[in-house]
Amino acid sequence: MKNILYVLLVSLVFTSCQKEKKIGFIDNGVVINDYLEKKDLEAKFKTKDEAFKKKADSIGQAFQLEVQQAQITAKKSSQRKQQELMGGLQQKQQVLQQQMQFEQQQLTQNFQTEIDSLIVKVKDFVKDYGKANGYTYILGTSDGAASVLYGTEENDLTQTILDALNEAYKK
Repeated sequence: MKNILYVLLVSLVFTSCQKEKKIGFIDNGVVINDYLEKKDLEAKFKTKDEAFKKKADSIGQAFQLEVQQAQITAKKSSQRKQQELMGGLQQKQQVLQQQMQFEQQQLTQNFQTEIDSLIVKVKDFVKDYGKANGYTYILGTSDGAASVLYGTEENDLTQTILDALNEAYKK
């Protein structure tokens, strides 16, 4: 009986000494998609993409004019000369397509690299925010990966983190 009393006393001492865990959560999708820096990044790449499309259209139109002129020339040429002319145009078309595809891939790759960097920045910000505000855990959730199925409003840090991120970005 004495042993049970000692065990209860020791467990009571240990449980009373434990610090209460502070837990919060954020909706990752909302934080990332409403972050001003991401919106600015998307606008920058949209401008680059539009410039790329204009360039591709311009090159395509110039090539079409070249094809039309080659067809006019080919009508006046021998069969062998026509084949050479059309073969050269096909090679040029392939080179232009490869060049445009490469530039599009570079643009996409650069955008993805910057988005990945931005996500790391947000994660670091949330980590620092958690440390500075005494959180034991800050969980993340989104529609695609719902790790938080329920949380009270007081534990939802989505808007708080988003506001702090945007404020830091404005500076």
